[in-house]
Amino acid sequence: MKNFILIYLTNFFIATNFYLLMVTISSFAMDYFAASPSQGGLACSLFVIGALFARLFSGQLVERVGNKHTLVFGLGLNLVMSTLYFAVGGLGSLYAVRFLHGVGFGFSSTVAGAIVANYLPQERFGEGIAVFMLSITLATALGPFLGMLLLNTGDHTLLFFCNVAFISLGFAMSFLLTQTESPPPENPPPAPAGPMWIEAFIATGAVPISLFCGLAYMCYSSLMSFLLSYARDIGLVRAAGFFFLLYSAAILLSRPFAGRIMDKKGDNFVIYPGIAIYAVGMFILSGARHGAAILLAGALIGLGYGALQSSGQTIALKSVPPHRRALGAGTCLMFCDLGTGIGPYIFGLFISLAGYRPMYFGVACFILVTALLYHGLHGRKHRRPGG
Repeated sequence: MKNFILIYLTNFFIATNFYLLMVTISSFAMDYFAASPSQGGLACSLFVIGALFARLFSGQLVERVGNKHTLVFGLGLNLVMSTLYFAVGGLGSLYAVRFLHGVGFGFSSTVAGAIVANYLPQERFGEGIAVFMLSITLATALGPFLGMLLLNTGDHTLLFFCNVAFISLGFAMSFLLTQTESPPPENPPPAPAGPMWIEAFIATGAVPISLFCGLAYMCYSSLMSFLLSYARDIGLVRAAGFFFLLYSAAILLSRPFAGRIMDKKGDNFVIYPGIAIYAVGMFILSGARHGAAILLAGALIGLGYGALQSSGQTIALKSVPPHRRALGAGTCLMFCDLGTGIGPYIFGLFISLAGYRPMYFGVACFILVTALLYHGLHGRKHRRPGG
């Protein structure tokens, strides 16, 4: 239990460090370096590229030095880069710091997800991952809220100081962890199904569910990127300010129950309803005329997307042998990063052609289509526990 709490808090601090700057770094670039919106957006994209790079090599690093050393390395790099924000003197140096900050985040967040799996009993695996993922949910609520609050003061120094403080706490806690390594396999594992060079970077067993998760994250990126602009367009900015609070509250209340259902009934009993609720929330958002609709959409999207988020990670971890969990977690998160990275560009083009409401309506329809993809990739093959 002590180790679970430590890795839970460590992951919370990693995620808060990420979300605190996610909503503010483009404004910082535009305010201090006269950057254009696209140049400010590039500061966000480079972070994702750095995280993708780290996820690609995290499995290899773990196999060479172990989970704990990889976690400490990632957190240390995260801390150094967080400190260097105080020293950036232009866009070039900001871009370099953002890329390397993303690398540190990629290593540390990937390995944290693999380490927690070693502390969970198999019969409560889904529930345990669901509870662990709440650390990200809390960060999703606290990071953007605190970031916007500090941004409004006009002093980015305090913002960067808080960023360093969060990751320093995570770095300190990582040294207290014990029993971080996966047990060695009792029998030599069978040869990987794919070419060896691919298996060195990607856990092919986790690719099917990772592809589905990447599309779910891509749809969610439409909210992170354009919800505020949409709210301004329809005159519901005040209600939109509470959207993510309702979203986070719905996940906090529902995710442990979703994990238990997954353990007892199986993956499909969580994934299919999650897709339906996620889509309904987007449909409501696309037609919102009053603040109450925005809030209802936030709660439903939290229920649906939150279930897919934790369940997808659980399935990815179960799809690989215990000694390759870091690679399995990295594969899933890599696809999620890809979805998060390309989504805003695709949806931005959609908005320029058709507007916000048609874009969100289209996202809702696409979410329903992903049910067919999930069924083909995983759902039709899955059996209930003990079945």
